[in-house]
Amino acid sequence: MFPSDFVDAILGSPLKSINYALFFLGCIVFHSIGTWSLPLIDRDEPRFAEASREMIERGDYVVPYFNNQLRLDKPPFAYWAQVTSYRFFGENDFAARLPSAIAAALVALTIFIWGSRLPVASASQATIGDNRVGFWAAVIFTLSLQTFLHAKAAVADMWLILFVTIAHWSGFELLRSSINQASKLKDRTFVWWFSFYLALALGFLAKGPIAWTPLLTVAAIKVFIPEPHLTRRFKFVRGILLMIAIVSLWGVPALIRTHGEFFAIGIGRHVIGRSFGAMEGHGSNSLGIYLLLVPFYFVTVFASFFPWSIKLPELVRRIRQNRDETDDYLILGAAIVFVIFSLVKTKLPHYTLPAFPLIALLVARHCCGNGQFFKRCAVVAVCAYFTIALVVPLFVAKFFPAHELFTRSHDYLRPEMEFGAVDYQEPSLVWYFRSRAHGFFTPLNRKNATDFMSGTGPRFIIVPTQLAGEILRDPESTWKTFSTNGFNVAKGRQVDLTLVLKPE
Repeated sequence: MFPSDFVDAILGSPLKSINYALFFLGCIVFHSIGTWSLPLIDRDEPRFAEASREMIERGDYVVPYFNNQLRLDKPPFAYWAQVTSYRFFGENDFAARLPSAIAAALVALTIFIWGSRLPVASASQATIGDNRVGFWAAVIFTLSLQTFLHAKAAVADMWLILFVTIAHWSGFELLRSSINQASKLKDRTFVWWFSFYLALALGFLAKGPIAWTPLLTVAAIKVFIPEPHLTRRFKFVRGILLMIAIVSLWGVPALIRTHGEFFAIGIGRHVIGRSFGAMEGHGSNSLGIYLLLVPFYFVTVFASFFPWSIKLPELVRRIRQNRDETDDYLILGAAIVFVIFSLVKTKLPHYTLPAFPLIALLVARHCCGNGQFFKRCAVVAVCAYFTIALVVPLFVAKFFPAHELFTRSHDYLRPEMEFGAVDYQEPSLVWYFRSRAHGFFTPLNRKNATDFMSGTGPRFIIVPTQLAGEILRDPESTWKTFSTNGFNVAKGRQVDLTLVLKPE
């Protein structure tokens, strides 16, 4: 499928391949630092981590579950990656986050190799060299603020970004014979064609239809290259059928087993629903507020892409002065991502991350002439991020109530225990306590909490501290209590919790 001469043409000399490998490993280490110290953050991280653990417990790698309930929000690729990580490193916070670090490193490696093959932006920048463009583009992506945050998160975003980037690169190479007549790989169109549609399929398995934005990029760029052989080169009908066939290997069994719910919830609620309504408070259903939030991502990019966003005004100026077909492709790919999410009602700052590799390539092509600025900026960013990753978790971990209660009660927990909670039902409770108590979490209210603790067998309950005396008026002398105060990140408020444990 991938002949040796093709691989050699992509990777170059053995020395260059070694540089790529070292850069890749360095990125994994960089993104992994501190991931074992910071507890998983509600609500998404514990949901992904626990669903992957329950895949292993059930031996079911088709339909994910969370707390013994169907979890149909996302396709399974991120779960599969976490399951693999658990096999090597155990079921813990580090193992849950490691796949995102690997995916982010693979994105950086992809940018490095792709950028090293791009033509320089202008003759005046010829001293930069293709390799340096690729290197700086990868560094820019890696050290962007949103990349730093999400490469350490146990979620699916980095896998989506990886496959979208590979698809954009493959699409570019398929177009390259027209964009750049100097291409040395005109006879390797099948490999790029296959990579393009394979990446689209895997991107869907990572996070759904948003992974298909490279198709829109190709459609848009074709307006600027009106040559009939491009349609034949992409073989859209054949390619889309291949993509659907790959997705169907998982999708058909999942739809059959959930009686179509995977489509209704995963696509209907979490794709269409997010487009036309704000979910979980991220955005607004008011028309006026919606219109005010349309430019949301064009403003937040200056924080998300920091520190390199300092160069965005210069990038705009340089592109206006000197733009080529390569720039058109990168600009269109990034713009499509920004426009789609600007129109979607549900908004979170990281949604536009799939555009960051393309923006990083643009910045590297046009703005890296001042090498001293980029070197200093990179050094400062690395030092700052290392400090944050190593120091901040040591101070904030104690404010994560589920993790703190679990740590304090760890020695008294038993596999046969049942457990529940009143007025605090965040997914982190399930992730941490099910590592010791193998039963499933039971949501409770004030009325049935007493009955729950009166049941036979060992069990424990987590309640607001001020309600502990009211709910559990006559605790037995053998019962244990553990209290903590912390911060509910998901709801943005302080909490004061008490765990009451019945050992027998």
